[in-house]
Parts: sequence; structure tokens; C-alpha cells
Amino acid sequence: MAVSANRLELLQIADAVAREKSIDKGIVIAAMADAIQKAARSRYGQETNIRADINPSTGEMKLQRLMEVVEKVEDFDKQIAIEDARHRNPDAQAGDFIAEQLPPMDFGRIAAQSAKQVIVQKVREAERDRQYDEYKDRVGEIVNGTVKRVEYGNVIVDLGRGEGIIRRDELIPRELFKYGDRVRAYVYDVRREQRGPQIFLSRTHPQFMAKLFAMEVPEIYDGIIEIRSVARDPGSRAKIAVISRDSSIDPVGACVGMRGSRVQAVVGELQGEKIDIIPWSDNVATFIVNALQPAEVAKVVLDEDAEKIEVVVPDDQLSLAIGRRGQNVRLASQLTGWDIDILTEEEESQRRQKEFNDRSKLFMDALDVDEMVGQVLASEGFTSVEEVAYVDAGEIASIDGFDEGTAEEIQSRAREYLERIEAEHDEARRKLGVADELRELPGITTAMMVKLGEDGVKTVEDFAGYAVDDLTGWKERKDGETKLYEGVLSDFGVSRADAEQMVLAARVKAGWISEDDLASDEEAVAEESVGA
Repeated sequence: MAVSANRLELLQIADAVAREKSIDKGIVIAAMADAIQKAARSRYGQETNIRADINPSTGEMKLQRLMEVVEKVEDFDKQIAIEDARHRNPDAQAGDFIAEQLPPMDFGRIAAQSAKQVIVQKVREAERDRQYDEYKDRVGEIVNGTVKRVEYGNVIVDLGRGEGIIRRDELIPRELFKYGDRVRAYVYDVRREQRGPQIFLSRTHPQFMAKLFAMEVPEIYDGIIEIRSVARDPGSRAKIAVISRDSSIDPVGACVGMRGSRVQAVVGELQGEKIDIIPWSDNVATFIVNALQPAEVAKVVLDEDAEKIEVVVPDDQLSLAIGRRGQNVRLASQLTGWDIDILTEEEESQRRQKEFNDRSKLFMDALDVDEMVGQVLASEGFTSVEEVAYVDAGEIASIDGFDEGTAEEIQSRAREYLERIEAEHDEARRKLGVADELRELPGITTAMMVKLGEDGVKTVEDFAGYAVDDLTGWKERKDGETKLYEGVLSDFGVSRADAEQMVLAARVKAGWISEDDLASDEEAVAEESVGA
């Protein structure tokens, strides 16, 4: 191949490669120019600065040697003195480049092979970039393809202008594919890797089902009906929560379709997966009751701080609410994002009776009163000795059978008990070596200081090293179940906001940060909230 080769032939080759690889023709021509430059350097010397240009319209090729114009030449292969340069170009200035035309050259076998490798490499890189750019914007879409091969349970899918992979754990259980099968899947990730862009597909992803519904239900595609959340046990059962922006359209009915035609189309694609379509509600309790269908719910008790809900069901509904192997309650928990405890009416009654007995015994022991008085206080809604000690005396005196004298005596005993417990805690924290200065932090009690001492914290400096989660505990959600990790002060009901105040106060006191730092942070947060 010579530089003076047929111009038309060069353009035809570039055009054919560009079409075949679905890349820009200019990239192929640039790759050819790079290859010619590399081959020319092997002839004229690697240190020579050579530029090859191919006209994309005519195919005309120019081979030039570039010399930098300098005051003093240090590298004769790449530089030219300004006086010599002005013989060729009177306007030459230091920093300019002088181009020297090189004669056409023939490529040897080795140079031609090297040029071919450069072109192949550049074209492959361009093809990979094109593939990545095309599919990175398609994350979250459903794509159609043909099974190319199956390797160790993983399905390689030919997408036409790319190749995707459905890993074994992203396939619906008991689903088998063979060469040539048509397959639909959800693009959940596209990554650049050494071997080229990797397009990861899934048929078990919750959003795969959501997108299938959007394809079958025009109201979802048009935005009239919105899918708020999806929970799946792939190949077995799923729950989907929907809400309508138009009060005249029933979201559940629209998703089911005439005689179930719409939902059956989705079920067929998902290998017979049973789908419960749930109406979404702003009211958490109502939403959770809906999510537990087909079980009937008698009562719900909500704990918003812990994002936990207790659901009381009739005894005969327990197995239905839990579902086979806990499937129903697990999917309901995934759908709502709440940790759900299922109790029968009998279990709830027994638990409430136990709580009542425990409170009654607490009052009997702490206040040195008989069983009847302890039970009366518990039944009146008192939950702690502190409540009894510091509530308005009139509240206790107003209880049937009590008078002002009784109320004063009960409160006196409650305060004596609290003082005794406080003294015991103070002695315990002294033995643990917990410094008095910790008491100056907002919200810290002596009982808390004992707990901190048991955790190895003895000074404000030690306390300043805590994170908020260390104090309040934290939750991790995995496989639809929420696992709660206890914090050092979890038993004291300390909120995250209070814990944050304690930690910040400790860091100020320890000299880690200043009051000015806190003020500037608060101003920044305020500005962000105003901007939002």
C-alpha cells in the first residue's frame, strides 16, 4: 500500500468500515491517518514529528514533517532556528511550526501490518465508545434481543448494536433460554470495562415489572396513573402500588384491564408470577392494610420513629396475613418500606396484659404500695415513676378512691425512689471513672453516664468521637427485612436531633469545632432551604 494509493479506494474502505461498525466515518479516516503517521515514523525516525492528513471529501493524502520554530535549537529532529525558518516563511515567529512536505512512500510488510493494527484498535475503541454512549442513556428501559449463547447459567443477549448479559441471579427461577430465543429484559446498569462496555440486564428487577405495566396500560404511559412502589418474589408473587391523578379513573381496574387482559399480559411475560395490585394511600396505616390483602386486618399500631407497625389480625387470618413462608408480609414490608409485625388478637391481648402487670409491679416496688394502688395507677395511663413524681398532684387526687393526702404521699415516695436511684447511678458512674463534665452536655442524665462509662466513654473528648448512629442505633434493610442495631443510648429514647445536639456540644467543649463554625453551618442550611 502506498501513500499515493487510489483515493477513491481509501474513502470506500472508510465508508464501509464506518457503516459496518456503526461509527462515524471521520473516526475511521482519523485512524487511517494515525496509522500512516506511525508507519512514517518507523521510516523517518520515531523522534520525528510527522503529521498525516487525509481529505475526507477527496481522499487526498498529505504527509508532512513539523518543525517548531525556536530561538536556539536543542533538538534538530523537531526544531528549527528562527533565522532558517524565515527563509521559508518571512512571518515565522518563535513557537510557530514549519511544515515540510514529505514524498509519497511505500509501506513495507511490517509497517503495513502495524498500520492495520492501529486502525483496528482505533475502530474498536470508537465502536466501544459508541456502544457505551448509546446504552448508558437507556438504563431503566426494556430492551429486546436474541439469545446468543448461555454460559454457566448466564444468558448472553444480542441486542443488535450491542451485547448484554443476564446473570443467573437476574433470571426468573426455573426459566430456561436456548440459542435463538427472543428475550425481553430491563437495563439496570451499563459500565465501562477493560474488555468493552458491559450492559447488565435483569428479568427479576422490580422495575422490569413496572415498565411492563407501562407498556400494557396506556394510562401509566400517559402519566395519569403512577406506580408508586413495587415488591417482587420473582417467578412466584408480586405486589404493585398504584395511584390515579384523575379521580374518575380507578387505578386498580385500569391495570387489571377488561377481563384481566392487561395484567395477564404482564403475568405471561413473568412466567405466571401472581400479581396483587394495591391502591396506594398517603395514610401509612391504610396503605399497609391494603398491602396485606387478601388478609383482613382488625387494628394497626404505628411507631413512626422506628418505622415499625404492629398489625393485629383475627386468629383465623394469621396464616393468610403472613403467607406461605412469610411471603405476604415480606412483600408488604418491601412495598411500604415499613417493618411489619403480625399479631393475633389473642397475642395482643396477652401482651397488653403483661405490660399492665409489669407497670403495676413497678409502682408496687418503687412506691411501696399494695397491688390495688399499683394497678389503679397503671390503668390511669401512668407509664413511669417520673410521671407519677412530677405530674400535677390534682391529677392523682382526682382518681376515684384517692384524695389530696394520698396524692402527696404517693408523689413523696416517688421522689424518694428517684433520688435513691439517682444516688446509686452516681456511685456507679464514679466507680467507672466517668467525669463530672459530661453532665454539662445537654440532655445527659446520670443513668446515661453509667451507660457511657460501660461503653468506655469517660470524658467529653471521648464522647465527641461518637457518631449519632452510635448513640441512637441504626437500621439496615436487606431482602425486605429491617434489622435494627441498638445504640448506646437506645434504652433512653434519645431522638436523632437530641443526639446530634449532644455530639456537637461535646465537640465544641472539646475544642474540635467552634461556636462560629456551628453558626455558619446553620446559616448555610437555612440558605439551602430558602433556595429550595
